[in-house]
Order: sequence, then structure tokens, then C-alpha cells
Amino acid sequence: MTTFLELLANGISVGAVYALIALGFVIIFKATEVVNFAHASLLLAGGFVVARLHSSIGFWAALLLGVAGAAAVGVLIEFLIIRRANVSSHSVLAIVTIGVDIVLTTELTRRIGTEVLALGDPWRDQVVHLGAVGIAQTRVVALAVAAVLITAFLLAFKHTGWGVAMRATAEDPETAALMGVRRGRVSMGAWAVAGALATVAALFLCVFPTPGLDRSTTFAAMKAFPAAILGGLDSTTGALVGGLIIGVTETLMSGYQNDLAFLGRGIGDVAPFLVMIVVLLIRPAGLFGTRELARV
Repeated sequence: MTTFLELLANGISVGAVYALIALGFVIIFKATEVVNFAHASLLLAGGFVVARLHSSIGFWAALLLGVAGAAAVGVLIEFLIIRRANVSSHSVLAIVTIGVDIVLTTELTRRIGTEVLALGDPWRDQVVHLGAVGIAQTRVVALAVAAVLITAFLLAFKHTGWGVAMRATAEDPETAALMGVRRGRVSMGAWAVAGALATVAALFLCVFPTPGLDRSTTFAAMKAFPAAILGGLDSTTGALVGGLIIGVTETLMSGYQNDLAFLGRGIGDVAPFLVMIVVLLIRPAGLFGTRELARV
């Protein structure tokens, strides 16, 4: 039971980080109707800035620069590539983001090389004990930070002018434009917020108990893609629920891997995608996604 509780607590914490990444997918999709496959490279870019600068300017300053840097990269992608692309198909734009991701990831992994970069976080390898259950302090902080950021975003989404503009754009882009909503500004803001959230997620994906930022970090980030699909690409609530489901599933499968040896090694890495496939077979729009209706 102690092992189960530890795995469950860690799974919820990891799921909260996945929810931050999934929220980035959802924000961009709601603002532009484009599935952003370059999101993992935004995460890697933000984490790389923190890893390179923390030793010279301090962790918190490096984190702020990492957030600003990833947000700036997102804005540049939107302004120089997505907005300038002379295509009307959102599927083509999604393919364009794959190309952007390959270019950015290749350059960043070249700079990282074979190193494993520490991010210089102040929590290090400290463990919090709740009775017989031991949880890494980084996991506790990750859960708290993710809860604060997600709550802040949901409140901003409902009660600020930017949030209202994004909801209007997601509901009916043409009508929103006629009513004075500047779709370009909404789209740019969405890419910036997604980049900022990706940096925070990169921090908690690369601190203890993981060794640090390396070439495989983008794969860890892409595990959040099933979370966004599972919850529904147009649902902020779905991003939260999907992230928690994927995080708990992955952690439990990895923790009990020896008992599930008949399923093969590495089942924890595959489990998020298996869950996504099963849910999509039952609910193609995701758990909280909007189902499109066609009049016949």
C-alpha cells in the first residue's frame, strides 16, 4: 500500500506537469485551430536557457529568462512562419510546425550534445515524508506550482479581455474579427503563453528524481500530447484531466513493471499512447472535446 500511495502521489504530480504542457497545446489550438507539434522544442528551448544561465546569474533569474526566451521563440514562430504561411488549411500548418520542431530540436540537441544539464533548482534531492510515504520535494513543488498556474490561467481565460477574445475567436473566428477582435494579437499571445508554460514544465521534468535536461527531454514532453488529445484539444478542463490521467497511468505502469512483465519492457512509456487510442475509439473528440455536428 505504501508503494501504491507513493506511485499515486508521484503520478498526480507528474500529471500536473503534463497538464501544463497539454494546456499549451490547447491554448494554441483554441486561438488558431492549429495542432502545434513544435511544442516540445519550445519546452527544450526554455529548459536549455535555464540550464546554461543558472550558474552565472542564479536560478530564479535564469528561470525568468527561460520563460521569456521560450515565449519569444513562440511569438517568432507565430509571426514569422504561421502568420506568413500562405495556406488556408490547418492541417498544412500543423505539418509546418513539425518542420519547425525538427529544425529547433536538431539545433538544441546539437548544442546539448551528450551532456546531461542540471537546472540548478533550490530543492535538489530533498524528500518530504508523509507518514511512511516519501515524495521528492520537487514533486510537491511541481504540483503546487502547476495548480497555481492552471488556476490563474482559467481565471484569466474567463475574466480578462484577452481570455474573452480567445474564447470568441475559438467559437466563431469570422464574427470575432468583425466585432473588432484582433486575431493576430490573440494568436501571438497564445503562442507566448504556451512557451512560458512549457519552460515551467521543462523545469519540473528535468529536476530530481530525473537526472537533468538531455537529448531525450523532448520525448518526455511529447507524452503530454496524449493528455491534450485525451481531454480534448479545445478544452482547458480536458487538458487538466488528461494530464492527471496520463501521469498516474504512466507512473503506475512503470512502478509495477516487474509485475506486468508479460506486457513487455517499457510499458510505462507506451501506456499514455495506449490510453489515448482506447479513449479516442470511444470518444473521437476526447473526454471534454466539442463534438462537431454535421447537418444532412
